[in-house]
Amino acid sequence: MSQNIILTTGTYDLIKDHVRRKKVTVQEEELLLNQLKNASQVLRKNLPEDIVSINRRITYKDHANNEEKTILLVGPEKAKVSKNKISVLSDEGIAMIGYKVGDLVEWPAKKGNLKLEILKVEEEV
Repeated sequence: MSQNIILTTGTYDLIKDHVRRKKVTVQEEELLLNQLKNASQVLRKNLPEDIVSINRRITYKDHANNEEKTILLVGPEKAKVSKNKISVLSDEGIAMIGYKVGDLVEWPAKKGNLKLEILKVEEEV
């Protein structure tokens, strides 16, 4: 896993607000606050192409069940699981946000520990 995640300022604020409203477990809160403290914030136009972010199509491998999935990461109001539009505030979204292609992310989600490998990130047009 890369040490410091890279987030757009809007995503940073969204996650900070999510934590502040106690929508995460204590373990997740501790991890998220630590990540946010060390995160690099950039403008959307300066976000590297291989970074997981909102409005990007992410292909990842879930090592728990050995499945590959492709999702579109969206803001919470645009989430539609049936269309593979997953909220950035979902377990998978919050685990992968800010990481880059090649990273293996381990995350203590509510539904069990996640181990996700980021295979591909594409800009949604």
